[in-house]
Amino acid sequence: MSMFCFQCEQTAKGTGCTSIGVCGKDATTAALQDTLVYATKGVSMWARRARDLGAADPEIDRFTLEALFTTVTNVNFDSDRLVGWIETAAGMVSRARSLYEVACHKSGKSPESLTGPALFSAPKGVDEMVSQTVATGIEATRASLGPDVTGLIELITYGLKGTAAYADHALVLGRSDESVYAFFHEALDFLTASHTVDEYTAMALKVGEINLKVMGLLDEANTSTYGHPVPTQVRVTPVKGKAILVSGHDLKDLHMLLEQSAGKGINIYTHGEMLPCHGYPELKKYPHLVGNYGGAWQDQKAEFDAFPGAILMTTNCIQKPRESYGDRIFTTGLVAFPGVRHIADKKFGPVIEKALSMPGFSADEPAQHITVGFGHNAVMSVADKVIDAVKAGKIRHFFLIGGCDGAKSGRNYYTDFAASLPSDTVILTLACGKFRFNKLEFGDIGGIPRLLDIGQCNDAYSAIQIAVALAGAFKTDVNSLPLSMVLSWYEQKAVCILLTLLHLGIRNIKLGPTLPAFVTPAVLNVLVEKFAIAPTTSVEADMKAILG
Repeated sequence: MSMFCFQCEQTAKGTGCTSIGVCGKDATTAALQDTLVYATKGVSMWARRARDLGAADPEIDRFTLEALFTTVTNVNFDSDRLVGWIETAAGMVSRARSLYEVACHKSGKSPESLTGPALFSAPKGVDEMVSQTVATGIEATRASLGPDVTGLIELITYGLKGTAAYADHALVLGRSDESVYAFFHEALDFLTASHTVDEYTAMALKVGEINLKVMGLLDEANTSTYGHPVPTQVRVTPVKGKAILVSGHDLKDLHMLLEQSAGKGINIYTHGEMLPCHGYPELKKYPHLVGNYGGAWQDQKAEFDAFPGAILMTTNCIQKPRESYGDRIFTTGLVAFPGVRHIADKKFGPVIEKALSMPGFSADEPAQHITVGFGHNAVMSVADKVIDAVKAGKIRHFFLIGGCDGAKSGRNYYTDFAASLPSDTVILTLACGKFRFNKLEFGDIGGIPRLLDIGQCNDAYSAIQIAVALAGAFKTDVNSLPLSMVLSWYEQKAVCILLTLLHLGIRNIKLGPTLPAFVTPAVLNVLVEKFAIAPTTSVEADMKAILG
C-alpha cells in the first residue's frame, strides 16, 4: 500500500513520505488519519450552518479539536484507535446534521442539501476506510486542483491541526471560547469548496489570527491554574532514587502524577517540552519534582533506554519504543502507540507501580543546572532594566531562536548561530529547539541573562507579548525593534505559530532547516513578497544580513 504525507519537516527527500513515514507512521495509519480529517470536515459542514442559526453542541466542538489533534505528527500511531475515531466521526456527522435540521425547523428555514464530506458514513472495515483516502486525499487534490492550491489547502489544514492542539490543551484546563469553535467549523467547511489563491491566503492568515486568541486562552489557563512562571534553576543531572520520566506537553497530566505519586519515594523528572513546568509555582512546590532528564523528543530512544524507571507520554512527540523499554512506557490522552499501555482514566497507579519495581538511579550525579521560567510576566517585570540597557547601548540586538527540534541534518545551524552571537546580544528561546544550545554558558548583560528560556512551543504567546510590549515601550512596531526571529519548524504547531506571526505582519523571519514541502515555489514567492520570509542559509551570511 502506498501513502503520501508531507505534513512535517523531516518528510522523505523533502518532498513526501510514500511508503512509510520518517516518523514511523505506516501507510494504513496515514490513510486513516486522512480519512478522519475528511470526516471531520463533514462534521463542520453541518455544525457551521447550525451555528449560523444559533445552535451549538459542546460534544461536537470538543470532537473537532481532538480529531484534528490526534492526526498531528507523533501523536497517534495506533490504527485500531483511529478506526474508533472514524466510527465516532460518522456518528458526529449525523449528530451535527440533526442539530442543523432541528435549528432550521425552529427558524422556519429549509435545510440545505449538502454533498461531499457532509454525507460521510463509517466505511465497513479498515480497507474501506483506507480506500476513502484514494478519492479524497492529498494526491487526489493535487490531481484536480494542482500543487499550488493543494499546498495552500494543506497549509490551512496543518495550521488548524496545530491550533486544535493548543485549544485542546486550554480546554483540558477549563478554558474555551465559542468564537474559536465557530472558526474551526467555518475553516473546515471552507476547505470543502474551491476558492481563489487570494482567498486561501486570507484564510491561512485568519488561522494565524485565531491561533493567537487560542494561545492567549492557553496562557491564561496555564497561569491561572499554576501561577505565572518565575525564573527557576532546574537540575539536569539525576539524583539517587526511584524515578518516573514525563514527556509531552500536558501540564495537568504532570500535576495529577505529582499528586498521585507524592510520598511514595519516587522522583519525577521532566523531559522535552515538559522542562518549562519547573517554573510554575504550583508545580515546582512538589519536592519530588527533582529535575529534567534528557533533551528534545528525537533523542528519546537512547534517553528512554538509559532511564532506569517508568516513562509517561502525555501528548505528541512519541517515537516507536524500543523493546528494551516497551514494558515501562505508558501513554495517556490522545497519544497512542500499538502495544503501549494506555492510561485513559488518568489513574497513574500502573506507572507508579512500574517505577517502584525498577532500580532507579543508584547514586547522585554531579549537580548541573539550567534556568527556565522567563515567561512574559517575568520578563516584563524587569522591562525597565532591559529598556535602559538598550538605550545605553549595552544590548544591541535581540534574537528569538526557537521552535521545533528534529533528527534531520542541518539543525546544528541553530547551535552554531546561538554560540556565535556577540556578547551584547540577548537570546529569547522557546520550544524544544532550545535543547541545541540551552546548556551553553552565555553569561549576562548587567544582570540580565543573555539566554532567556520563555518555555514550550505552547508559550509562543509569551514571546509575542514580550515583543509587543517592547515595541510599545520604544514607541514603534515589532518590525522596527532590534529583534530578529530565527525559527526552526517540525510539525503542525509550528505551522500555526508561523501563521500567527504572519497575521501580525512580522517580517524578515528566517525559517529552517528546510522550507515546508507543501509550500510550492509560487506560494513561497507570495510569502517572500508580503513578509520577506526567507530560508536559513549559513550562520555567517544570516548574521551579517541581520547585524551588518
